Amino acid sequence: MSLDSVRAHLAAAAPDLTILITQESSATVAEAALAHLVEPAQIAKTLSFRVGDEVCLLVARGDARLDNKKAKAAFGTKVKMLALDEVLELTGHPVGGVCPFGLATPLRVYCDESLKAFAEVIPAAGAINAAVRIAPDRMAEITNATWVDVCQEPAAA
Repeated sequence: MSLDSVRAHLAAAAPDLTILITQESSATVAEAALAHLVEPAQIAKTLSFRVGDEVCLLVARGDARLDNKKAKAAFGTKVKMLALDEVLELTGHPVGGVCPFGLATPLRVYCDESLKAFAEVIPAAGAINAAVRIAPDRMAEITNATWVDVCQEPAAA
């Protein structure tokens, strides 16, 4: 169902994009980088967290780590990662396939500035072996994402 919801979302918002299905798992950043023949940094990982009472998604480069001080400054409070069962329930996507497309629940999406280092990034597409290649600005546009700077510099990560 999750992959189907991503297909439907992309068919409406970006029909020119192709969902890439791999034989091997791409559920982790390392697996995705191997499957798509890119550096781990170019994988766009999606983190699910709670800011107060609101659940949000953050898409960041694969080698980035959340900077708690920057996140607190950007969101006005400390962020808390969701439990695994909450991720599936609220996004409709399994862990390893979570992405900002085709969500089961409308969620606020943020894209970290770290993604702008690449002309193209590879986020998951609703399954542990599905992804899409997309320009960061376009991903932000079709998901109505807000740009934030909440990750550590790659050298510090």
